Amino acid sequence: MELSEIRTRIDAVDDQLLKLFLERMELAEEVAAYKNEHHLPILNKQREREILAKVTAKAGDKERYAYHLYSTLFELARSRQAELVDLPTRVAERVEKSLAAGGPVFPQTGLVACQGVEGANSQVACDRLLPRGSILYVKTFDAVVSAVESGLCKFGVLPIENSSNGSVRAVYSLLQQHQLSVVRSTRLCIRHELLAMPGVKLEDITEIYSHQQAIGQCSRFLSSLSGVRVIPCGNTAEAAKLVAESGSRHAAAISSHPCAALYGLECVSDKIQDSENNYTRFFCVAKDPVIYAGANRISLILSFENKPGALYEILSKLAALDINMTKLESCPVAGSDFEFVFFLELEASVQDPSVLAMLEEMERSCAEFVFLGNYAEV
Repeated sequence: MELSEIRTRIDAVDDQLLKLFLERMELAEEVAAYKNEHHLPILNKQREREILAKVTAKAGDKERYAYHLYSTLFELARSRQAELVDLPTRVAERVEKSLAAGGPVFPQTGLVACQGVEGANSQVACDRLLPRGSILYVKTFDAVVSAVESGLCKFGVLPIENSSNGSVRAVYSLLQQHQLSVVRSTRLCIRHELLAMPGVKLEDITEIYSHQQAIGQCSRFLSSLSGVRVIPCGNTAEAAKLVAESGSRHAAAISSHPCAALYGLECVSDKIQDSENNYTRFFCVAKDPVIYAGANRISLILSFENKPGALYEILSKLAALDINMTKLESCPVAGSDFEFVFFLELEASVQDPSVLAMLEEMERSCAEFVFLGNYAEV
């Protein structure tokens, strides 16, 4: 048979498939109406298993492909039903409040809580996120959250991940516990330098201070030194301030170039970080849920039953709606055996009804579902 003839037959089969697919989706809509009327859940796992068993039994040596085809059909049907079923969810309520509280322009002013001291990377992020904002410096990430929760500060800025060292899990844990709303994010290029008192040489240094993340980002340089003690502290700017105030000619800090001028230090070496492509992302958080115009990123924290295919079910929801996932990271739950939470970030907007329906379906099917926010990155 000629290729052209085969393609003609494929086109005819495709026409039939499309007609049957549309008919199946219409029937799924009728099922949604029934479930809505009788307050039934969207997911019926037992029926899906029965159909998959029947299909794979009939598919012969193509059973694997048939299994994935029908799994995708189920996901598409559930996504459509989620748009139609009127069952209340916390995420829908939160999104409604967030959109009502938002506006066309992100605020340029306000008191913002920031961990560290003048010169910290968090301070640079604050200035980028709120160009005319006022900064309240605090000692810990917990204090940033407390300042926002109490209403003392309108916003808080927290580092969330680094391109070399991964997520700041302590911050994710705080967001999981306190339900603050992520309203904006930004990404900074980080350049670490080894700073010390004027005239100090590398061979004079016996102590190096910095934040734990910066220490990790300069691990190769630090491992090349002998007889040097590495001491973690609150952040890189605090490390520079500590060295300057000590006046010690045996101490140095891993910090930024602006901190050298700010605290009267000199650069001993500017080639100390493991990667030149070193970026840190920061979240701007608020007490009340709010979504501003232009929001195109969604951050979530999920956990679900530890069983085969559980993660695939989540990912297939995204694939069905052609949503790009820009982050997926697992984190073990302390005190449990092989239990994990997942950090997800999506390129999407809740103003798309299908996206909101997908989030509602996730909330219904996940053991834990935390909607951190829908926001823009600047």
